[in-house]
Amino acid sequence: MAILVDENTRLLVQGITGSGGLYHAKACRDYGTKVVGGVSPGKGGAGIEGFKVFETVSEARKATGANATVIFVPPMAAADAILEALDAGIELVVCVTEGIPVLDMVRVRRVLSDYPTSRLVGPNCPGVISPALSKVGIMPGDIHRPGRIGVISRSGTLMYEAVAQLGELGLGESSCVGIGGDPIVGSDYVSILKLFEADDATDAVVLIGEIGGTAELEAADFIASSMEKPVAAFIAGKAAPPGRRMGHAGAIADGATGSAAAKMEYLRSKGILVAEDPAGIGRTVNRML
Repeated sequence: MAILVDENTRLLVQGITGSGGLYHAKACRDYGTKVVGGVSPGKGGAGIEGFKVFETVSEARKATGANATVIFVPPMAAADAILEALDAGIELVVCVTEGIPVLDMVRVRRVLSDYPTSRLVGPNCPGVISPALSKVGIMPGDIHRPGRIGVISRSGTLMYEAVAQLGELGLGESSCVGIGGDPIVGSDYVSILKLFEADDATDAVVLIGEIGGTAELEAADFIASSMEKPVAAFIAGKAAPPGRRMGHAGAIADGATGSAAAKMEYLRSKGILVAEDPAGIGRTVNRML
């Protein structure tokens, strides 16, 4: 078993006629994901690199039975692309797009509860992968190997680093989820932790966070109160000066709880092992196991 994506995932690519969308559509297909088509308004009915192109998500879903979509639409149109996928009843919506205006995402977040059978991952995320089963996103598939460790991260690059270290230890992943580094995202740590806790194929979890916001603190509370599976963590940004954005739009050390040091201390107070630096993620997982 895996979470979110598996061999039954039937994927659409919104923005497939753009260079990024087409490149990653082919990469997902080459990995083994069932990419059943793409969506590009004004270009429906065409074909590109073996993919059929549809005018709308609704039309594509009816024709292909798609149950997932990955969005490579430019920032100013990406929120509408998310809403179109939700309206079409797509169960998993992964938005890779970076730089979506915050007010656009406020509009999306406000209506997510109206679509209880759908889940949004992202925006500004690498996507989701269940190794050897399905890849929905931009992560390099060749570094992932099947195993029993779940990985959740706000940072795509740090997710890849954690995966590489797990591989060096002879471990692999059940699924990896990049939730995205923007201030407003569809799925948070707690919602993904719940899936890993219920997943028979996951024995332990690695949580990778960063400065800004309180999501990691909420995750720590959930882990302490509701999880039986062990969790190891790393928080990026120990050297970040207060008030300055570091990389992601949501990575701003603010107040007493948003700094890396404060988050690390809080996680440890809940009994969670925390790596001191990114090079120690694998060693911390080994200690936890």
